[in-house]
Amino acid sequence: MTSQQTHVHKQILSSSEEETQNAGKIFSLQLTGGDVVCLYGNLGSGKTRFVQGICNGLNVRQHVLSPTFTLINEYESERGTVFHFDFYRLRSTQEILQLGFSEYLEGNGICLIEWAEKAENILPDKRYDIHFQYGKEGNQRIISIERMNA
Repeated sequence: MTSQQTHVHKQILSSSEEETQNAGKIFSLQLTGGDVVCLYGNLGSGKTRFVQGICNGLNVRQHVLSPTFTLINEYESERGTVFHFDFYRLRSTQEILQLGFSEYLEGNGICLIEWAEKAENILPDKRYDIHFQYGKEGNQRIISIERMNA
């Protein structure tokens, strides 16, 4: 992988789960087959809510939950297959590769990756990095979106 360059940076302030989900829905408008979206943040910071919004924007019909125990959920959307990964429980890059992760990245599906920092050294250079931080108030979240190597 080459050194990272940020092309676009956007910051969103969300005050509720609904606003976080709506931000994901709006973000989904720019996604096409082959896109990789990496989500970073602590437990409860809004990653899954944002993914639910993305899937809503892509008209996924299935109920979207974090695949913490299944590791990968697959959904059909208007723009192709969506692969939702959750690497929270995984300890090594080797475990991620054993899932066939490289094959998912090479396909035309949209890959949404929670806890992407666990796969940092095998992620493609061209991707979206989305960071979730707690704001000053209880439900407030700061969502930073970067388009890497666009």
